[in-house]
Amino acid sequence: MTAEISRDPWATLDELLGIEVADTVEDGIGPMAGYGRCSTEDNQDPETSRGWQFGNGRKFVEPFGGVIVEEFFDIGQSRSVPWDRREEASRLLAALKNPYRGWNAVVVGEGTRCWFGNQFSLIAPRFAAYGVDLWVPELGGKYDPRNPSHKMLMSVLGGMSESERQHVQARVRAAMDAQVLNEGRHQGGRAPYGYETVDGGPHPNPRKAVEGYRLRVLAIDEGSAWVVRRIFAEYLSGRGDRAIATGLNRDRIPCPSARRPDQNPHRPGDGWQGSTVRAILDNPRYTGYAFFGRWMRQEMLLDPDDVAAGNVIRFRRASADRIVRSRRPAHPEIVSVEEFTQAQLLRKSKSAGGLKTARKTERAERPTKQTYLFRGRLRCTVCERKMEASPRARGMYYRCPARTLPNGSPALGIHPPTIYLREDVLLDAVNKWLGGLFDPRNVDRTVAALVASQGTLTPTNHDSARKRLAKAEQELSRYQAAIKAGIDPMALVEPMNEAQAVRAAAKAELDNTPPPGHLTAAEVHAMIDSLGDVGAALKGAKTESLLKVYQGLDLHVLYKDKAHVADVMIKPVGYVNSARVREVCPNAQLWGIPHSPRRGVAHKSSLAAVRGSRARVGNSPLSLSSSEMTRPRVSRRRSPSIALDATCPAWSRRVAARSKEFKNYSKRDSE
Repeated sequence: MTAEISRDPWATLDELLGIEVADTVEDGIGPMAGYGRCSTEDNQDPETSRGWQFGNGRKFVEPFGGVIVEEFFDIGQSRSVPWDRREEASRLLAALKNPYRGWNAVVVGEGTRCWFGNQFSLIAPRFAAYGVDLWVPELGGKYDPRNPSHKMLMSVLGGMSESERQHVQARVRAAMDAQVLNEGRHQGGRAPYGYETVDGGPHPNPRKAVEGYRLRVLAIDEGSAWVVRRIFAEYLSGRGDRAIATGLNRDRIPCPSARRPDQNPHRPGDGWQGSTVRAILDNPRYTGYAFFGRWMRQEMLLDPDDVAAGNVIRFRRASADRIVRSRRPAHPEIVSVEEFTQAQLLRKSKSAGGLKTARKTERAERPTKQTYLFRGRLRCTVCERKMEASPRARGMYYRCPARTLPNGSPALGIHPPTIYLREDVLLDAVNKWLGGLFDPRNVDRTVAALVASQGTLTPTNHDSARKRLAKAEQELSRYQAAIKAGIDPMALVEPMNEAQAVRAAAKAELDNTPPPGHLTAAEVHAMIDSLGDVGAALKGAKTESLLKVYQGLDLHVLYKDKAHVADVMIKPVGYVNSARVREVCPNAQLWGIPHSPRRGVAHKSSLAAVRGSRARVGNSPLSLSSSEMTRPRVSRRRSPSIALDATCPAWSRRVAARSKEFKNYSKRDSE
């Protein structure tokens, strides 16, 4: 008995436990290759997955005399990827052509992990052509191409593999949708520009919390959040994507990839682009709500003419029914829901009609060698177009030539050949008017006028929306009349669809634009204080300082050629990041923030510093015109009118002195 145990120590124990051990075949399969695959979606590490797959393969073939002498294992490859595009699988297929490969059979640890859909029917003939057998555990042995049951079973296994993958994707997506909808949970990925990810406490899943996983939440990055507010404010004031990007580059503000190169290693970080601004304006997460599913992974055929080449992953915008939004705010907001909605309505109205409508919009700012103070801010009242800069030997002028008007324009009959306006004449009068408005002894009256203007103005984009709506309705009426007159309706399908799209966008903009929030006097004071010392900037007469002041005030000038009148209007836009609020503000709750000892008085004046708060003024219709405040008082003495009209003696004298010069230029341009 002892001798038997020494020769086979497991024989007695196997007999007692009732274990049947298959006898090893003397002349068996021989050397074999093994193949396995581990996807990145697995919860187990690649080493563990490799171990159990090849362990299953050895346990399956060793009773038949098989020995795995070479291993092929793909890591991070989806089962939907064809074998020719997998790194290790393609190396295995290439080894089939080598007559000295050292093995004549291949075993897999799990068939559903290695083949997907109809992949097996495309791969098996290649193995048979080189005399290599395939051993699949689900078949219980070697695959026989002449056995119809084997073919049917492998086809079923491919379908099961595809079904399993789709079920896993559906379950994961449903769970993530529920987490965003009910909890507003951040689902990972790069934080949007203006936010940063911070520790949100232990993971709500107890098992993951024990393993040390932490929840990540979004918090405002004050170093870049003000840029997002500026982008929305400038877009709502009428600037385009490229114009905003040009201004950010001009002010040397780092773009998202330059600010965080670790999150954007695939981008050069060479400056702001129009597409970058567009992506920020289209991101609803800036409203403080969590959104998930705006982009979807879609599998598309690599070659539509060769289905066997498999699919590739492409990211596409998801349909509206696939996007999930949290029920409650999930993180601090950078812009309000009303501002974001207004920006989207404005984008929709601009995109209505396609390229034909885009061509009619005004051109964006382009880099120029010389700086023009009133570039894009000066308009001609005859044709309502922006006046272009025209440098001359005697000075800088702005002109509006009639030759650039489109054919059929109603302004052709009344527009002079060329309208000129000298910059220094306008600059002196505008700076004088602004200096009086923001003089410390006159600021209260200016603030009162700005606050009062909120109740009389509509949102800035309503006028243009009404014009687009009226024009679209006129076009539709004309098309309908043409159809009644006998025109083929099929010839008018495309223009009628464009007109209907423009009309729908204009109606949506008029009906859905939220009413602007009214600002208090304290908030307007804070906004004016954030502009800095306006008087010093005007007195210094530096071009950079004047540009910043005009941009902060959103200054616009309407020039009437016949009356020699320039009506100046300011519409303050933007946000106050570090606002100084006057003591008329009762408490910090006006700003929507709790009182904190750290937010105390910054200096010994009547202004209290409230850091981190902001006054929302980008959507407020604050407006002030020179025709409304022609006599601001800075002292008891009566001051002359600062409105830019012919009643001002200085203005009349300077215009009269330049009248001959204007006529000479106009005559030369008309020729």
